[in-house]
Amino acid sequence: MPYYFTNIYPMKWNLVRLLPFVIGSVAATACGAKKEEAAQSAAPVAVPVSVHKVTEESVVGIDTYPGTVVPLNEVELRAEVSGYLTKSYVRDGQRVTKGQRLYEIDQSRYAAAYQSAQAQLRITQANYQKAAKDAERYNRLAEQDAIARQRVDYAATDVANAQAQIANAQANLANAATDLRRSVLVAPFAGTIGLAQVKLGSLVTPGTTLLNTISSDSPIAVDFPVNEQLIPRFSRFERAAGGNSDSLFTLVLAGEETYPAPGKINTIDRAVDPQTGTIMVRLQFPNAERTLRAGMNATVRVLNEDTGRQLVIPYKAVTEQMGEFFVYVVGDSSKVNQRKVLTGTRVKDKVVVRQGLKADEVIVTEGVQNLREGAVVKIDESAVPVAAK
Repeated sequence: MPYYFTNIYPMKWNLVRLLPFVIGSVAATACGAKKEEAAQSAAPVAVPVSVHKVTEESVVGIDTYPGTVVPLNEVELRAEVSGYLTKSYVRDGQRVTKGQRLYEIDQSRYAAAYQSAQAQLRITQANYQKAAKDAERYNRLAEQDAIARQRVDYAATDVANAQAQIANAQANLANAATDLRRSVLVAPFAGTIGLAQVKLGSLVTPGTTLLNTISSDSPIAVDFPVNEQLIPRFSRFERAAGGNSDSLFTLVLAGEETYPAPGKINTIDRAVDPQTGTIMVRLQFPNAERTLRAGMNATVRVLNEDTGRQLVIPYKAVTEQMGEFFVYVVGDSSKVNQRKVLTGTRVKDKVVVRQGLKADEVIVTEGVQNLREGAVVKIDESAVPVAAK
């Protein structure tokens, strides 16, 4: 079989000649990359930002809660005896005083029952007097041995029976008097009566028929729920000066109208709602003009712990990460460090900082999104000037 030979020496010679050039190019590229990296590490690029100096400001911190107006006293007026409603002494929505007559149920049979009970009591009293006289006479005869002792015993029994009959008649008279009295409904306290639920001539049933509702006007209450974590704070309000914490609470009605009179804590509910984790707080407000009506919705404003001189910063300087809040603080050599802060009340475009910052520290407000820990910043004084102290 024939063999074929190829001359490969020219190709090897060409590779040998190109090798120095390739090595030189790679070396030059690596050298340039190292120089560029060194230049970058030696002079990091400054991030342009705007800053703000942390200062104290006078703040009125307010927490808001949804509230409902409720009367301090409210009673449903229900019939206590049966019969036809014959009289109404009040108009719907009228203000009434304690003990004032409101409605009357047909009294004819209750008056008759009362008179019958009186007559029955008089009969039993007369029977008692007769039995007592007979017993006295029999006792005198017994002292003279002129009558059997058994007869004396019978006389004593008749006296005891007569006394029991008097007690029974007195109880019947009291029941009849109660029914007669209950046929007239009176106001249990001073307040305002609502809309009548039955008309004159209607048959009413004791314990079932609702005639009307009466509620107190002034003072009046507002109930609102607060988180169970705030119970100690509101308990302090309640204890302060016997609950006289009226400067802390104001009320805003529908249409953003502020109620002119402040309120104070009336009571705190006995237990926390396990489903919502809240407890009901009741405030008390004067209501001489009857502006507040039961069932109204209102907003309760409560002064919080941020009231007074507080550290305040622009809200846009704050960033949130996993439910925590941070700001970038400018330090030496214009480097920033990310610091965790505890924020409080937000006032328009600013927010109170309760923990994490000190007065006169400088924080970044613009360009926050371009920063990282240790970054160098270039302060743009013209964009957002440092706040004056």
